[in-house]
Amino acid sequence: MKIRELASGLVFPEGPVAMDDGSVLLVEIGRGTLTRVTATGQVQVVADLGGGPNGAAIGPDGAVYVCNNGGFHFHTEADGCLRPVLQARDYSGGRIERVNLATGRFERLFDSVDGQPLRGPNDLVFDAHGGFYFTDLGKVRENEMDRGGIFHAPSEGPPRTIARPVMTPNGIGLSPDGGVLYFAETEAARVWAFDIEAPGQVAKQPWPSPHGGRLVTMAPGGHYQRFDSLALDAFGNICVATLIHGGITVVSPDGSHCSHVPLPDRMTTNICFGGRDRRTAYVTLSGTRKLIAIDDWPVPGLTLNYNA
Repeated sequence: MKIRELASGLVFPEGPVAMDDGSVLLVEIGRGTLTRVTATGQVQVVADLGGGPNGAAIGPDGAVYVCNNGGFHFHTEADGCLRPVLQARDYSGGRIERVNLATGRFERLFDSVDGQPLRGPNDLVFDAHGGFYFTDLGKVRENEMDRGGIFHAPSEGPPRTIARPVMTPNGIGLSPDGGVLYFAETEAARVWAFDIEAPGQVAKQPWPSPHGGRLVTMAPGGHYQRFDSLALDAFGNICVATLIHGGITVVSPDGSHCSHVPLPDRMTTNICFGGRDRRTAYVTLSGTRKLIAIDDWPVPGLTLNYNA
């Protein structure tokens, strides 16, 4: 692999979005910002959101939609690895925000679904109808933790619950035909799937599925690992950023094949695709505070429904 370091000194980067001009948008969770890394490696703050901006995606209007988890308390290990450990002492609540890229102005779209407050919105993906699916990971406190959920926000109308409660749902993505919704479960390193029947409506498996999802894979390779955010490639493989067993775990759509691309950071948190033929993988190495590019990814990334 040809690995290029695009930026360093980022404060727990996540949510990369490859832009048509060669820059990469990302969030810095520990800094509370939406940030642009230019093609020449310059780091520019687009919006100071506060809290804990986490997942980001371009919407049909060209704005950036952000899952804000309300903030983490961070810990730095002896070797310098930065990692989130608990809900922030100044936790400001979970919410979904919209950022105007031209002005940097942002607005809060909503902070609850079906009357229940969002605790730690994490990642989102837009469908072809202009709505988006998103996860709420929940928050961890010293003696307790939340259970999260999967939700859908249509292009018009209020958001609604897809599945709740769900244990630590994190990365989320759609199959190339838009017919399958995948999400990563952090704590058990599982990938789950829902078959989509209509926008915001999914078929659910009966018990013993804990939430109606269909299990795709769990803890491949038998390593201690945790799953973070994900992206799909053009063949429908699920590329999951993997914590502890640092790198990208690539899972076939039916879960029959898994492989692992090792990377030099135990806190490999997210991946997106861009560049010529979408063969460049942009990866956030959050423990070491870097954004890298892998220019020779073997499979093109899936083209998202909306780009800028």
